[in-house]
Amino acid sequence: MAALSTAPAGAPAEVPPVPPGAAARRRRLVPYWLLLPGILWLLVFFAAPMVYQASTSVQTGSLETGYQVTWHFATYWDAFREYDVFYLRSLIYAGIATVLCLAIGYPLAYTIAFKAGRWRNVLLVMVIAPFFTSFLIRTLAWKTILADDGYVVTVLDKLHILNVTASLGITADDRVLATPLAVVCGLTYNFLPFMILPLYSSLERIDPRLHEAAGDLYARPFTTFRKVTFPISLPGVVAGTLLTFIPASGDYINAELLGSPSEQMIGNVIQSKFLTVLDYPTAAALSFMLMAAILVIVSVYIRKAGTEELV
Repeated sequence: MAALSTAPAGAPAEVPPVPPGAAARRRRLVPYWLLLPGILWLLVFFAAPMVYQASTSVQTGSLETGYQVTWHFATYWDAFREYDVFYLRSLIYAGIATVLCLAIGYPLAYTIAFKAGRWRNVLLVMVIAPFFTSFLIRTLAWKTILADDGYVVTVLDKLHILNVTASLGITADDRVLATPLAVVCGLTYNFLPFMILPLYSSLERIDPRLHEAAGDLYARPFTTFRKVTFPISLPGVVAGTLLTFIPASGDYINAELLGSPSEQMIGNVIQSKFLTVLDYPTAAALSFMLMAAILVIVSVYIRKAGTEELV
């Protein structure tokens, strides 16, 4: 005869205990479940387009006959041989803009972090305020600022600065637009917030008592900056330079609007190949070579920044 249940009526049924091994497996799977949305996003919007671009770069054909994968790797060599000057120009412009952003952004980030006081939030809003306007409009505004009959060019001309810059080859006669200087100015302005914000984030975490301790040890302000502040803020410097250099290398808006055909960057060539010439294999090959060049430069830079040579 079956044993009668001793549980009172209406009591919830007992849930069988979870084996310890299953509970441990569930805990181990939790991080992977949290990563799943990000992994899916990368697969759909990064990995899949990369694979498609890779296959496009080794295709041959035309729009009329269609493209087919023929593993034509000579496209890479032909594209590099024809547009190597554009690669070099892009890296030089991006490098100069990055150095200028660091020279302008570090003092500003330092001031906001240590000297701004109650004005800190106001200054931070002013830093990010350009993001409230589109990238295109901000660049078009520089056409007005650097116009031939504008105040900037007039003042530079009266101070005979344009004569010096023209001798250096960064301006042309008495104008700034359609010159390398205009393109670099546009790059510096548009990507400056990407430098300031990581620098501020790194500087803001520095304990002020470290500066007081350095002063108690009779260190001069410059020595305190060189031995304490700058080494601690180095992660922000690395992050800021990467966030500035990488997008500036592939930019084409500034060169298109502020430069001339002589100042075009590799991004302009890729944009033209994709949307105007419709030479998709060459455009894909140029894109991959740009990505490879930036990857090599960034890898070497990060490796160097991880050593004690920069401290």
